[in-house]
Amino acid sequence: MSQPRITVIIPAHNEGQAIGLVLSEIPAGLVQEVVVVDNNSTDDTSTAAGAGGATVLREPRPGYGYACLAGMAYVFGKAQSHWPDIIVFLDGDHSDYPEQMPDLLAPLLRGDADLVIGSRALGVRERGALLPQQRFGNWLAARLLRLRYGGTFTDLGPFRAVLAPALLSLNMEDKTYGWTVEMQVKAARQGLRTVEVPVRYRRRIGTSKISGTVRGTIGAGYKILWTIFRYW
Repeated sequence: MSQPRITVIIPAHNEGQAIGLVLSEIPAGLVQEVVVVDNNSTDDTSTAAGAGGATVLREPRPGYGYACLAGMAYVFGKAQSHWPDIIVFLDGDHSDYPEQMPDLLAPLLRGDADLVIGSRALGVRERGALLPQQRFGNWLAARLLRLRYGGTFTDLGPFRAVLAPALLSLNMEDKTYGWTVEMQVKAARQGLRTVEVPVRYRRRIGTSKISGTVRGTIGAGYKILWTIFRYW
């Protein structure tokens, strides 16, 4: 694939302190548009994202999936001639390393994959970046995915890149915590070529909406397992 058009979608809830750093670390000249979806923030996320050069959307309904779907609706709501070839999903809390984006894109550009997952399990993690409940949850979910759907999943990492036609074929629906695992389940069921690449991971700026609270941890765990068994 030569000179692909690449769009980045970043769901963001109260990431005013982090989003500027995230945007500044995306490799210059690599992508055509960065879309930050302000997911019901109460801080200056939108202002900071706009100052960083991003297209800013607002999704008032709280939920990671809602934000991702809003980004997709914007991207694919354009004339088809303006659709990107590849979409990258990236968190807005500065836990991912945007400068590793070329590593995720490489299998797609070589024609070896339809979906690339940035695996934190295979990469280097800063101490405390993934709490014990997150590590266990990722291990369990990845094991269930391998047992039922095959493949070599090791993580549900949010940093991922996917060919636009493949993403559309998945008919994504989840509105909250099940977004990432839904994508992997459907990709496996459809026989899409999925590759994992090691990525670094650091402690996020601010408090996690999932692992930072008991309610968030339980809710995310339940939704992930429910999504896996829903398609079983």
